[in-house]
Amino acid sequence: MIITIGDAKNHVDKEVTIQGWMYNRRGSGKIYFLQLRDGTGFMQGVVTPQESGEKAMEESEKLTMESSVKVTGTITAHPKFDDVFELQVKEVEALQIPADEYPISKKEHGPDFLLDNRHLWLRSGKQWAIQRVRNTIINATYEYLNNEGFIKIDSPILTPNACEGTTELFEIEYFDEGKGYLSQSGQLYLEAAIMSHGRVFDFGPVFRAEKSKTRRHLTEFWMMDAEAAFVEHDENIKIQEGLMCHIVKKVLELNQKELNILERDTEPLKKIEAPFIRKTHAEVVKELREMGSDIQENHDLGGDDETMLTEKYDKPIFVEKYPAEVKAFYMKRDQEDESRALCVDLLAPEGYGEIIGGSQREDDYDVLIKRIKEHNLDPKVFEWYLDLRKYGSVPHSGFGYGLERITGWICGIKHIRETIPFPRLISRIRP
Repeated sequence: MIITIGDAKNHVDKEVTIQGWMYNRRGSGKIYFLQLRDGTGFMQGVVTPQESGEKAMEESEKLTMESSVKVTGTITAHPKFDDVFELQVKEVEALQIPADEYPISKKEHGPDFLLDNRHLWLRSGKQWAIQRVRNTIINATYEYLNNEGFIKIDSPILTPNACEGTTELFEIEYFDEGKGYLSQSGQLYLEAAIMSHGRVFDFGPVFRAEKSKTRRHLTEFWMMDAEAAFVEHDENIKIQEGLMCHIVKKVLELNQKELNILERDTEPLKKIEAPFIRKTHAEVVKELREMGSDIQENHDLGGDDETMLTEKYDKPIFVEKYPAEVKAFYMKRDQEDESRALCVDLLAPEGYGEIIGGSQREDDYDVLIKRIKEHNLDPKVFEWYLDLRKYGSVPHSGFGYGLERITGWICGIKHIRETIPFPRLISRIRP
């Protein structure tokens, strides 16, 4: 019977076959410990002359790192560790034994070498664990938003204009239509869809040509954007808070094995419960200055500011009502202070910084066209977007999260280049 390693606990004391790869081998001619991987998990196969026979011993001796194999034997519970299982091997069948030495050995390698060999590095235990956590985050997002009445709408990747200007976008020549751009966000298109469906979200790759080399930046990354009709600023914050609580809860529930592999301290994650900390931009600027930052009252938060602030608290922090001059044209202004936008960023604790950005959207046609002009944008390009305010406009809000940033925080990974299968940086487009 062929089973997966992930299902081993259901087959204790039964003879089974595992199909996968041998990523390491320990032992000598008297006993071999085959370290096996099949995509669902990891398992040790024990090969001895007494239990396995000479043929299995001979086949095991031939195996090299990353040989693909079929291994048959009996599943047993590990004598020392709970919920750990071994395979007492009776038969080893090599599917392929690599002729060349596997490039990624057990010795230390630098980040450039590992990124050059990303197609192989993905097989390592920690990289395997990161992608499994990423998958849980994606599934938890769908689950929460669906339960909150959102449906998925696919927004285009090729767009004729940008959300916030075109200075940091990848530009292309689009046949006879002139210039096009790789999307930085599906937000504007989702705003159109809420007039049809009420609550919608998209999930896909987005692109920024921003020449940033920080640990928080990629040129291609995955973003989830959500928009909701008849939702205003405070409710928008509540939806974000609920989403993040649900994501962390699901990872703690489903990915303990992966978090152990990553040596992630889960105590900080267990503290992620509503309500989160909520502060205005003005309050945060004052606090940062007292901590030694030189941030000005009309400045956006920089990466160092976010790190400093989020190392101070053990819960996520909502920072709201930024100066309107540093935010996008589509953000509605605060009625109590027209110089402030009804926007909010969610900062993850432990020094990770911004993971979500959102706002209430300007729903008045005349005000929106005024904002477009104030930002030196061409109203003609945004005619279709302005139409949304001409035909049945309603108060509405939305937000977008960066999947890699959330994955990095939950996994305890400092640089988000490890949180996406094949990272694209300003100096890297291969493999």
